[in-house]
Amino acid sequence: MALPSARLLRGKTACITGGTTGIGRAITLEYLRQGANVAVNHLGLDADERHRKSLLEEAQKLKQQGAARCRLGISLRWRAMLRILRLDGSWWRKLAAEFLTLSKQQFDRTMEVNVNGTFYSCQAGAQQMVKQGKGGAIIGISSISALVGGGLQTHYTPTKAAVLSMIQSMAIALAKDRIRCNALLPGTIHTQLAEDDMQNKEKKAYLEHRIPMGRVGKPEDLAGPAVFLASEEMSGFMTGSQMLVDGGMFVHLQ
Repeated sequence: MALPSARLLRGKTACITGGTTGIGRAITLEYLRQGANVAVNHLGLDADERHRKSLLEEAQKLKQQGAARCRLGISLRWRAMLRILRLDGSWWRKLAAEFLTLSKQQFDRTMEVNVNGTFYSCQAGAQQMVKQGKGGAIIGISSISALVGGGLQTHYTPTKAAVLSMIQSMAIALAKDRIRCNALLPGTIHTQLAEDDMQNKEKKAYLEHRIPMGRVGKPEDLAGPAVFLASEEMSGFMTGSQMLVDGGMFVHLQ
């Protein structure tokens, strides 16, 4: 369910990495609905071209409905996108593997994407914000996996803990520049990455049993919290914070 179009991000510009699918896509559309100009970075894979086109189509529908009077741009080149845009808003990224047989290639690749990718994109965004001198907000997508272990996720959970720690340290480093840095920690969310689990009835039932609210999350469940953290009026004194969006999964110990 979409939020009311209260134009909470009117006049803001947001850059979102990986915004053509899943959580990034849901946040992109909500930011547009709330009046932000949005630039989306994506990989440009042939298999994802349909997602890029459908995102542009959905953005156009928002304009036709009068819910958004803003612009959407999609780029393959992150640094080039930052140079072109006036950036003053917020922005924004096989999971199971046996520990004993986990390959160096898979471990290194996961680190490279989730840790290195987050660091360098956050750094580039922060540099642009400092240059503009207007402050801003950086929102890192960590995970409930930053707080708990997973026997088949020894390559993945450390990267999400790293994102959370990175955001906390960035919050200290950038506070003098009026740049707020916070993290969203999604629980189990039904994105394309979780499709196999969602098709497995036993696995889905197990996950739903662990979530007190009785259902797996949707990408749209992250959109409201992302708007909240992007809005200086609503979260202007928050930095270095972590926000769980998990339906109560983390606190369900028994």
